[in-house]
Amino acid sequence: MSQFKTVKKYHSFFKFKRDFERYSLRKVRSYEIIFHWLHKVLTRSQFLILSGILVGFVAGMAGVLLKVLVHYIHYFITHKVHFSTQVIFYALFPFLGIVLTTILVIWVFKGQSRKGIGLILHEIAQNSSLIPPVKMYSQIMQSAITIGLGGSAGLESPIAVTGAAIGSNYAHNYNLGYKERTLLLAAGATAGIAAAFNAPIAGVMFAFEILLTGVVFSDFIPLILAAVCGSLLSKIILQEEVLFHFETRQAFNYHNVPFYIGLGLLSALYARYFIVVSGRIEHFIAGLKWSALRKAIIAGVIVSILCVLMPPLFGEGYTSVKLLAGGHSDEIIQNSFFRYIPTQSWILLLFTGCICLLKVFATAFTIHGGGNGGNFAPSLFAGGFLGYFFALLCSHLGFDNVPFTNLVIVGMAGVMSGVLYAPLTAIFLIAESSSGYDLFIPLMIVSTTSFLLAKWFSPISPELKHLADKGKIFTKAHDKNILSMLKLEELVEKNIQRISPDETLRQLIELVKEGNRNMIGVVGVDGNLDGVITLDDIRPIMFSPDLYDTLTVRQLMKPPLAVIDINDNVVDVVNKFDEVHAWNLPVIEENKLVGFVSKSGILNQYRLLLQEYS
Repeated sequence: MSQFKTVKKYHSFFKFKRDFERYSLRKVRSYEIIFHWLHKVLTRSQFLILSGILVGFVAGMAGVLLKVLVHYIHYFITHKVHFSTQVIFYALFPFLGIVLTTILVIWVFKGQSRKGIGLILHEIAQNSSLIPPVKMYSQIMQSAITIGLGGSAGLESPIAVTGAAIGSNYAHNYNLGYKERTLLLAAGATAGIAAAFNAPIAGVMFAFEILLTGVVFSDFIPLILAAVCGSLLSKIILQEEVLFHFETRQAFNYHNVPFYIGLGLLSALYARYFIVVSGRIEHFIAGLKWSALRKAIIAGVIVSILCVLMPPLFGEGYTSVKLLAGGHSDEIIQNSFFRYIPTQSWILLLFTGCICLLKVFATAFTIHGGGNGGNFAPSLFAGGFLGYFFALLCSHLGFDNVPFTNLVIVGMAGVMSGVLYAPLTAIFLIAESSSGYDLFIPLMIVSTTSFLLAKWFSPISPELKHLADKGKIFTKAHDKNILSMLKLEELVEKNIQRISPDETLRQLIELVKEGNRNMIGVVGVDGNLDGVITLDDIRPIMFSPDLYDTLTVRQLMKPPLAVIDINDNVVDVVNKFDEVHAWNLPVIEENKLVGFVSKSGILNQYRLLLQEYS
């Protein structure tokens, strides 16, 4: 019996292979045929588990590749390229990184420069979790040049975008639905983050807190397996100096809780400063009427100047944070102008304070000026320096037994929580990276304090607020998320009746006889909407023939209760319906009538989506 089943399986496979090759419109590889067959014979859960492992492995390898690539670029320019002075080194390479990345985007990727976590969230909400295939490799190339040559940004956002693109395109290639596509998209990003930090739990938390906000799903095993794959690859391949890892720390003492509360408050204030300044720099650069290359040149010059003044701003900066955590704070000023001043505690206080204030400028000009990177690493870097600054300040104020190392470590979690609005990701990332599970209490105190105060300033991350306000990404308001997936243009009824305002009641009656709609648009010769007429408006005079040739449409029409623009999102449209208590409203484009949209039509589509995605 078992032999018969085996023969039957092989027969079904070869039959599937013949059918697939016969009907496929594109050239496929042998392994694709195997996976299509597996998709057909395995259960949904089994195939998702297999897919989670495969996506996790590929995305994890992409993350490891990017980390190794940047590491060896750093090694080459620091050990193989020699300059007469360090000033030339710090002045040249960050500038080259930003300019070369911009040239690559313009010439190779034809100006497709969209990047960051916002890109993933936008594709989940607005493009059915379909990410362009080019993102599977473009982010690696761009960020390797930017950060490898010293751009002051982080690799984690490009790694997340790369992993998400791998998961999305895998799911699309095997004809998986929206739910499965979103899950594997998140699995790819999870594996990338887990590989970057060798932190699988932090990778899963990243998916739950940031990527899957507002998405309802019950499958999470593929996420866990993807994180395990990414973390294992990182552990096996990456060397200790490549990883974000800390060993030295102090035991937790409950007497130090006031220090952690104070650092949590300071982290929240600094995170707000970081976000606001970064946003203003972004708007400033976007508002410049210059070419992308010219913007990159200016941004590159600014970042290079900052790196010359403050060398720790060069690259990701994890090495400097490790020096602080390891108690080697004197080494971080060796390449700066501060080395000419005798090393004293107040010099370190001034130096670390300047680093904290200037880091956001270096990062914002790197990312928005034409480079590629994210705020993940900069927030960790700034948090480490902020923790050390706070520890030094407390020591200057006369406090005893200040836990310097612990404040550096938990400060990273505090600023990251306030910048990314992801406290769980920050807590587990630092706990896993430092093997500091005994620091969970201070990590939770600092992270939640920073996060809650940041939420008090702005309920949604300011970095994503403009997308949320336009309904371009999901929020925790599930009903609005479903509505935002509807496209107004697809809901507009364009086969409508129109009439000129100069026509008579008789001609209007004839138009009513020919149609079956309750509302008629009144448009002028230029096509602009002048008003509307409903059957309720003319019902009292429909059977008064003596008025047919004396009344005109202009006398009968009335202004619509509200007008919908074709570019409005559906959430705003529903709000307009509720405000004016209407069931049908006209839709215009540049004041010209496009058609009508009905509230019942929107609600019907909403119910269908709710049934499909919930």
